This record gives sequence, structure tokens and C-alpha cells, in this order.
Amino acid sequence: MSFYINNTNPNRPGSVSGNPLNGICEKILIQTTKIFDACQSTSTESGIILQVSNFTPQDPALPLTYISAENTPNTTATITDLVVDRLENAPNYANVTMNISIPVTVTYRDANGVIGTATATVVASKAVVLFVPQPSATPINITATALFSSQIGTFTSPNIFTVTGCMQITIRVSALVDVLVPSYGYPSIPPCQQACGNQCPGLQDLPAYPTAVGTTNGISIR
Repeated sequence: MSFYINNTNPNRPGSVSGNPLNGICEKILIQTTKIFDACQSTSTESGIILQVSNFTPQDPALPLTYISAENTPNTTATITDLVVDRLENAPNYANVTMNISIPVTVTYRDANGVIGTATATVVASKAVVLFVPQPSATPINITATALFSSQIGTFTSPNIFTVTGCMQITIRVSALVDVLVPSYGYPSIPPCQQACGNQCPGLQDLPAYPTAVGTTNGISIR
């Protein structure tokens, strides 16, 4: 059993049936990232220059034959030269310009037919209009995530490929905030369908989550 397998308990995540207000039992304060605005652009760019390094295996036999370029695993895009220029007639909005650097891994075949990889960085310049809240004690963050994929390219000189690739960039305006939200309380966690046969009586006696019996004048009674 799990939240979604053979489980009919209504105290579980999933779609809402009936009145969504039924079962709301408290207001809880959570710390979360609030997204104030976001936009996404997808484009195909040609003439992208990839200056590669970190060859694996080292010292490939030239010339190289380009195969592909994709996001380097476990890396993220970084923003530089960020400028937020608020619009005079709409102070909660701004022209946001930036350069976004995307780490990519290039796959190639060398002159001896050996498949290898190298790393490079794709740099994209963006200028967009976004809702940007007024300054406060809580800092506003502008972040970007990016996907890059290319299967078209040529080896133009040592350590350089010229490629055509598809780029998808998502820009977000966010802040780490405290938010008061309605809650249905804690979920009822079902046993696993293939549970371990070992029993732990001491752990079985513990509640899954901390509880508060009630409140009096704003003071919790436990």
C-alpha cells in the first residue's frame, strides 16, 4: 500500500472530490519560496561558438566530428550582469537584463573513431519585462534555469565547435517568505505494500508527527 495504491483513506494527497473546504482544520505557517513572476522562452539559435576543454579521453586525434551537446549533469545555469531597471510609469514592473551561462557537455568522435566528451559554456543574453516587488527586508531573487540541446554542429578549429541548438530558459522572480495557509492536517501514512518482516515495538508506539492538543489564549497545551 502507499498514498496511491489500494488506499481509500480520505486523509491523503490527491485530487479533491466534493467541497474542498471539508476537512480543513487549521492555519499553518510555512516557510517557502514564493514565485512573484516567471516567464519562459524557447528558441533555436545558430552560429553558437563552443570553446571546449576537459577532453575525456585526453588528447583526441584531430579533426573531431561533432555529435551533440547537452546540459552537463548536476550543474545549473548562472546569471551575470543582472540589471533591474524599473519602469517609471509602472514601478512594480521592470526591464530585467542578464547574461545566462549554461554548462554543456559536448560529445564527439575523433579521427581514430574514438567517442569522447568535453565541456563548454553556452552564454545567452536576455532582456524581459517582469513584475518585481518593491524592496523589503526580505531580499528578492531573480534566478534562471536553462535547457540546451544540439545535434547539429561542425568542428571549425582546435577546441572550437560551431553549432545550432535549441535553448529553453525559464526566469523567475522569487523570495523566501513565511506564508499562512489552510491545512487538512497531517496525512495518514499507510504501510508499504512490501513491508519488512522485522518489528520495532518501540518505534511503532511513536506518533508520526508532533501534535498539539489545543490552544488557550494563544498558548499551546501539549
